[in-house]
Amino acid sequence: MDADLSESLRQAVLNAADSGTPLRIAGSGSKAFYGGKSSGVLLETAGHAGILRFEPTELVLTARCGTPLSDIEAVLAEYGQMLPFEPPYFGAGATLGGTLACGFSGPRRPFAGSARDCMLGCRILNDNGEILSFGGEVMKNVAGFDVSRLMVGAMGTLGVILEASLKVSPKPERELTVCFEQSIQAALSTMNRWCSEPWPLSGLACDGRRIYARLSGSERAIEAVYRKFGGDASPDGDAFWRDLREQRHEFFCSGGNLWRISLAPATPVLDLPGVWFYDWGGALRWLKTDAPSETVFRAAQSAGGHAALFRGQGGDGPVFQPLPSGLKSLHANLKRAFDPKGLFNPGRLYEDL
Repeated sequence: MDADLSESLRQAVLNAADSGTPLRIAGSGSKAFYGGKSSGVLLETAGHAGILRFEPTELVLTARCGTPLSDIEAVLAEYGQMLPFEPPYFGAGATLGGTLACGFSGPRRPFAGSARDCMLGCRILNDNGEILSFGGEVMKNVAGFDVSRLMVGAMGTLGVILEASLKVSPKPERELTVCFEQSIQAALSTMNRWCSEPWPLSGLACDGRRIYARLSGSERAIEAVYRKFGGDASPDGDAFWRDLREQRHEFFCSGGNLWRISLAPATPVLDLPGVWFYDWGGALRWLKTDAPSETVFRAAQSAGGHAALFRGQGGDGPVFQPLPSGLKSLHANLKRAFDPKGLFNPGRLYEDL
């Protein structure tokens, strides 16, 4: 690691610790809309950029937190490879650190794994200005508690991710998107059945009227599967999945509160007012509604899932599903263990963390 690049961040953390000033961690700011409002002095990580190591034959890449996703994907594309979790950008300057901190994964997630699944190791900066290493650069790692994956989705509340090692994968030779007209009730049943069958799926979504299924594999295999699978081939399938990933699809273009609800894929349609879009074969459900936060949280919890206000005006209420007492205590203990001074992104994940 370039000492100059990490030393400036380390010194900023030490200064904040000395003065008791909390820090608000940000890369490009492309994901500033997500989560609670964090107070503190801005700690910019976008300058801490660069791919440190890339082993195409080992399918492993290590990069600094401020490295733009576009740079990483451009290098991988030269070798016919990709980030398997298909991360959304939500902005041209999106960085690796912000993507991992938010735990974002795209439409490929149920079939290729999540951002957390792809995390092999990381180096972080703690509130004492110490650089700590966890995990490694191999697929199998049994070296104690998996702290590196704990950092994915922690919203920067446990430390500053300085660099991360990720599992990458080969790009499929061909992808084909096919569509089927179905109501949402029938679609949930159909998508759940398909996910239990050996189809080469890499995307499965429903807009309430049509199912969109993406098939990935070799040219010959996709042609053979399509003849059995059926449906109408979409001429703009690639654009559909990009627009869905980046929330440019028409569903996301109107106003209102946008909720992200995670449920078991076979869960029936929730009794909530609003407009729905179903991704991940029904496991990820987007809802635009004016229903009160408490109503959405209660419905998600009753169905065995959880909800988060992804975009919109939540007032003074929580953004993420309130935690039961046991999980809340666990989160608090982790925060005290990793950031006892309370420096990093206070309030970004939960108000009292």
